[in-house]
Amino acid sequence: MTRTTFEVAVRAEATLGEGPTWDPVTGRLLWLDILGSRLHTYDPATGRRTVRVTDQHVGAAKPRAGGGLVLNLRDGVGLLDPDGAFRWLHREPVPGRRANDAAVAPDGSLWAGTMRYDEAPGGGTLSRLTGDGSVRVVLDDVAVSNGTGWSPDGSLMYYIDSPTRRIDVFDHADGRISGRRPFVVVEDGAGFPDGLTVDADGCVWVALWDGGAVRRYTPTGELDRVLTLPTPRVTACAFGGADLTDLYITTARVGLGAPPPLAGSLLVVRGAGKGLAQPAFEG
Repeated sequence: MTRTTFEVAVRAEATLGEGPTWDPVTGRLLWLDILGSRLHTYDPATGRRTVRVTDQHVGAAKPRAGGGLVLNLRDGVGLLDPDGAFRWLHREPVPGRRANDAAVAPDGSLWAGTMRYDEAPGGGTLSRLTGDGSVRVVLDDVAVSNGTGWSPDGSLMYYIDSPTRRIDVFDHADGRISGRRPFVVVEDGAGFPDGLTVDADGCVWVALWDGGAVRRYTPTGELDRVLTLPTPRVTACAFGGADLTDLYITTARVGLGAPPPLAGSLLVVRGAGKGLAQPAFEG
């Protein structure tokens, strides 16, 4: 186990901090408080922070190729323009269901997850959306749709449905996936896999909810690094900074009767590895 030297990037009390995403155009990190309906930005060069309150619970925010953001919201996927104007790309409200994690594929499509508030098995989905608003449900029998990411060459897609305790891997080509199989099974007592990111070496980093850690697995599924953290509900991780070597980690306070002091804060491990540049959404 690796002794972790972390810093507090943003001391916060996010109910459900999630979705760290580096925006290379603005040099800012985007992150969310899903249940607090807040979109945060953080500029590590200046320390400047902003907070935008959203009208709905927001599961993910990703940069768009033409500027602005795409948001995975409770009732669907929307577009936030650079001037702050909002419009729906795809609206599909389902009672008792909300958005969760999302990721942009190498081809610029958005893979957006949903889940029921009660986390009922089969109540969530994973869908692929393109810039023209077309939608295709990729997985329709999900409990808690979470981390999604691609290998450096785009030929593999990694995916987490958290209650399964698995990171699964698919073959990926032309916006379609096949050959689902377990990549890693997280053992009982180590927490539940939540958000993930893939680095430039093809290693998979996964945040462990109720595990108080981030793990790195090699492309063959071997555990080779563990970052221990001071709060149990670690939700997601992403590389950021100008050279993509700093690992940003979100955390949550929800469900903790007496949250540790840093629960809900944004943490960073400097020089943790080398991330992959993430594509922007094509819309």
